Amino acid sequence: MKKLGLLLMALILVLSACGTKKEDTKNNKANKDDVFTIGVIPAQTEGEMKGALDKLQNLLIKKMDREVKITSYPDYNGVVEAMNYDKIDMAYFGPLTYVVAHEESGAKAIVTQLIKGEPFYYSYLITHKDSQYESIDDMISDVKNVKFAFGDPSSTSGSLIPSIKLKDEGVYKSESENEFNNVRFTGSHDATALAVQNKQVDVGAIDSAIYDKLVEEGSIDGDQFKVIWKSEKLFQYPWAVSKNTDSETMKKLQDIFLDIKDKEILDAFGATGFTKADNKDYESIRKAAIKEGTIKE
Repeated sequence: MKKLGLLLMALILVLSACGTKKEDTKNNKANKDDVFTIGVIPAQTEGEMKGALDKLQNLLIKKMDREVKITSYPDYNGVVEAMNYDKIDMAYFGPLTYVVAHEESGAKAIVTQLIKGEPFYYSYLITHKDSQYESIDDMISDVKNVKFAFGDPSSTSGSLIPSIKLKDEGVYKSESENEFNNVRFTGSHDATALAVQNKQVDVGAIDSAIYDKLVEEGSIDGDQFKVIWKSEKLFQYPWAVSKNTDSETMKKLQDIFLDIKDKEILDAFGATGFTKADNKDYESIRKAAIKEGTIKE
């Protein structure tokens, strides 16, 4: 009886070990076959980005030899939250959303786009050509009559940088506390440009690279605008990976992006190419975010 008991015990242990081995093999296969997920902020409307994102997704599937899924999010904050809760492996952020994601979840910038060979862009204040304003000083002198538009509240060039400038000028504290006739957030750069072109607002804040792209592709009529203010250089939008991404995957992604020549993909991001990026490239944005209280020092 005792021998039978020992035999049964040994059999249970063997079966248990086999089960564990099978489960480990299954888990390893699942990890290998996990979908590599990428979230993209709404730099432009989703419809205008879709073709390029589909192309980029297919390129990454081929080059990485694994399943890849790119999702365009409806707002900037959604991408940050997706990275924070490990729902995505990589993200295309605005500089401000990147420094927030880096602070909250350790996201790492690895690539950014080049615009005419440079990894920089600007925040513009634009107005209609028929406007009386030729400079930001003209606008401020008539601020009580100005209908002003920001883009997304989490946009660097569409909100953070111009709001700091307007606060320094003493005409803006918040959407509800300011000297303007009216302040609104359009949610995207192209919506801001159209609001200015259609004279729904007097002045709008916009990403310079996206503004140039909208003009070049004919989405807006460049002859209908004036730029009345231009910020200092801002480092371009980063592609960042989650903090647990291994160095081999990061290098592979960098190599893939740096080799992209497809015009449709590049045009979607207003880019002429891609280059490597690092967290230190966004230190000036981090300082601006601290000044605004968006992140704590």
